[in-house]
Amino acid sequence: SNMADVGPVKVALSDMGEKIVCEEHYGSDSLKQRYTRLDNGTLVKQATGGQRFSSVIQFFRSVFLPQGYPESVSSDYLSYQIWDTVQAFCSSITGTLATQAVLKGVGVGDETATAAGATITWILRDGTGMLGRILFAWIQGTSLDCDAKRWRLFADIVNDFSIFLELVAPAFPLFFTGIVCVAGVGKAIVGVSGGATRAALTMHQARRDNMADVSAKDGSQETLVNLMALLAGLVVTPMVADNAMLTWFLFFVFTCLHLFANYNAVTCVVMETLNQTRLHILVSHYLSTGVVLSPAQANAQEPVVFGQKKSTRIKLGSPLSSIIHRAPDLDRAIHINSMGRYLLGMPTLTDINIVLHQESSHMDYIKSCFQAEVIDYVIEHRFSELQVHPSIPNFKAFQSMVDQANSKALWDLAGTSHDAAAQIFPSFHAGLEAAGWTTGRTQLGADEWRATWNLHSISDKKSF
Repeated sequence: SNMADVGPVKVALSDMGEKIVCEEHYGSDSLKQRYTRLDNGTLVKQATGGQRFSSVIQFFRSVFLPQGYPESVSSDYLSYQIWDTVQAFCSSITGTLATQAVLKGVGVGDETATAAGATITWILRDGTGMLGRILFAWIQGTSLDCDAKRWRLFADIVNDFSIFLELVAPAFPLFFTGIVCVAGVGKAIVGVSGGATRAALTMHQARRDNMADVSAKDGSQETLVNLMALLAGLVVTPMVADNAMLTWFLFFVFTCLHLFANYNAVTCVVMETLNQTRLHILVSHYLSTGVVLSPAQANAQEPVVFGQKKSTRIKLGSPLSSIIHRAPDLDRAIHINSMGRYLLGMPTLTDINIVLHQESSHMDYIKSCFQAEVIDYVIEHRFSELQVHPSIPNFKAFQSMVDQANSKALWDLAGTSHDAAAQIFPSFHAGLEAAGWTTGRTQLGADEWRATWNLHSISDKKSF
């Protein structure tokens, strides 16, 4: 309902014998209303704040921002949308330059060009783009959710490269079709990557189950920006028609601004869910300092251009064959992974594979990846002095893990790390909750393999 958030009822008798029975306000807007009961029993409504569309700002706010803003969206909403608006404008301008180059390349304004030739080029460009879209969504589908910020930036870098290809294509008439086809594939990847990450970010921004409203208002903002860019394009196009130098100058300026705006947009986003990168940052910092970083602090350290540099590759949701090759190995894996809902094994010193039980939950994902990060921390620091904060229990276990890693005793390392993680995890989890992290859902990128083994046979073991 639009008239939500009714304020406290104030009852007071004035000198005129009137009684204020209720006051209400519209969200956090300045619009307020007071209900007064007169002596004769009638109820009088008075508006005490500004009218809903009394100013241009109020009007634009209701048209372009989600209902209930700012309470209905995440705290990083406004800063992200401002930078997103700047990048969308820049992208539209460079897109206009590219469109002009492609039209010139297919023969617009050239008397010797045929309509059939231009149509074939266009069909090939669109066709390769469609194939690229399907392939990319198949190959990278899951990681788009887990690393939304990195893929968002990747999409815009590919977009700029595709526009660059379209601008240079007319200079190579023999290879024109091939070049615009490659650019078409690039733009298709942008469509998948940008669209999917936009959905993930909308989910993050919506705080009142209002994804549809946030998404619709984002569409309105984008339409307004594209309209402004269209008007700017009408001014720019005649200026650059026969001026290659100006075309390239504008492309360079707007591309730099586009990348700068995109970098700022993704770095201002503060995700409260755990992915592999953010968990790695949290565990490393916790083991060395005993402090769990807040979402804002961890997000500030999250790399958005290149992936996180780690000593091991952690695969969540691996098949059993990735850690077990002989029957005794299975007994050992079940014995040392006493939690019961996952099995952690290491085929090599740099690979940590986690087999998930059919009944495993998001908390099991976090526990198993926490243990894997403990191993990663040990392997990363095994040749230097291992820094573990005094508040972390069982320092001897860390010294044992270093020796086991150096002697390649991988099952022993898995067992020792499980016992160490069992002691450390409760305080780490309490720290996550206190710092404001969401643990009810994760973005740890679990694959779909799930196994079933007898959990009751190990129920007497210690669990965490």
